[in-house]
Amino acid sequence: MNILYDMFSLALMMATPILIAGLGGLFSERSGVVNIALEGMMQVGAFACAGLVFVLEPHFAPGSPMPIAFGLVLGAICGLVLSIIHAYACIHLKADHTISGTAVNLLATGVSLYACQIIFDQQRTPAFTKAISKVSVPILKDIPVIGDLFFDNVYPTFYLGIIIMILTWFIVFKTPFGLRLRSCGEFPQASASMGINVIKMRYIAVLTSGFLAGLAGGVMVMSQNTQFTAAAIHGYGFIAIAALIFGKWNPFGLLGASIFFGFAQTLGLYVKDISFLAVFPPEFFNALPYALTIIALIVFSGKYNGPKAAGEIYDAGKR
Repeated sequence: MNILYDMFSLALMMATPILIAGLGGLFSERSGVVNIALEGMMQVGAFACAGLVFVLEPHFAPGSPMPIAFGLVLGAICGLVLSIIHAYACIHLKADHTISGTAVNLLATGVSLYACQIIFDQQRTPAFTKAISKVSVPILKDIPVIGDLFFDNVYPTFYLGIIIMILTWFIVFKTPFGLRLRSCGEFPQASASMGINVIKMRYIAVLTSGFLAGLAGGVMVMSQNTQFTAAAIHGYGFIAIAALIFGKWNPFGLLGASIFFGFAQTLGLYVKDISFLAVFPPEFFNALPYALTIIALIVFSGKYNGPKAAGEIYDAGKR
């Protein structure tokens, strides 16, 4: 049972960047713009966050949370800035969304490593001394079973992810803005005929997507690493896209899918402690999350249709 509790805590930590990045993808795709550039936006967010934390740490008291807070904000902003390229290419230049996203991913990797080389004279940031630590919530941690799983020795970034998820659900599904956003992803021409500025709505959605993806990259590097490297994100942006599809473009479905993929990531770390799984080679479990990503995309992309206009180039004259 102790192994299960330990696995669950780690799974929540690994699920959090998937959830936050997936919520960014939800905004973008609900508006009609497919954003496979989540990986690249997470990459620059992770680099900016880790780099700033390393620079600021000597200027604050040991253990101060302020360098991490400033780093997460900068990571989110850098993700937003990178998303402007994808938004402009897809919305104004009418580029293919997949090609634009692929180009942004390649650009992000090159820019982040080049910036590391210029600033730190190596293709990684120096290691920072303090990352995000686990916390326990008083009173709530004493609740039987649930307290041990969700409120005892849990990374606080998970609660941040839950707050963003609830806000996303409310904005997208319970506000006039969300209704206009979803209409742009379903019938953009009809939305335009009702006076909705489709271009403006899509820009807002893609930039929000970049902001959240950059934040997810910062959360990931500050909870799972001690420095930024080229492999810091290692496919989490693509897993977030799979979780978004698996969750049927719904925040609560995305949460469940994110925890599922978080468990898949965690299993490889604990397999040696589980007797009936220890007979399998560890490489099998290291590859499992990415295999499940491919399976989820194949199985569920055909069953659950996303926004009807997602990926389509918007033509105001089309009826």
